Amino acid sequence: MEVNDALIRQLATLSRLDINAAEQEEIRHDLQRMITFVEKLGELDTTNVKPMLHMTRDANVFRKDEVKHPISREEGLQNAPAHTEEYFSVPKVIKK
Repeated sequence: MEVNDALIRQLATLSRLDINAAEQEEIRHDLQRMITFVEKLGELDTTNVKPMLHMTRDANVFRKDEVKHPISREEGLQNAPAHTEEYFSVPKVIKK
């Protein structure tokens, strides 16, 4: 796969980035290196390699759940930019 100007413009549009010509050349070089690396990995023989679900053998490492240093409601709301006497105030995000 080759990285060209059209691909970089499309990626910039999708990611809503404003990329100038100097950055475009640097991005083209970096993307081409990444794609070359992934293509090189595709050349490996993995026929006898079992698929892995996790990177480590650790599973479900639990700790005892303890409440430490509780803070009051007033202390919790102290640095909030907007709040009532009991709750944080946040902008409405769901419109009907």
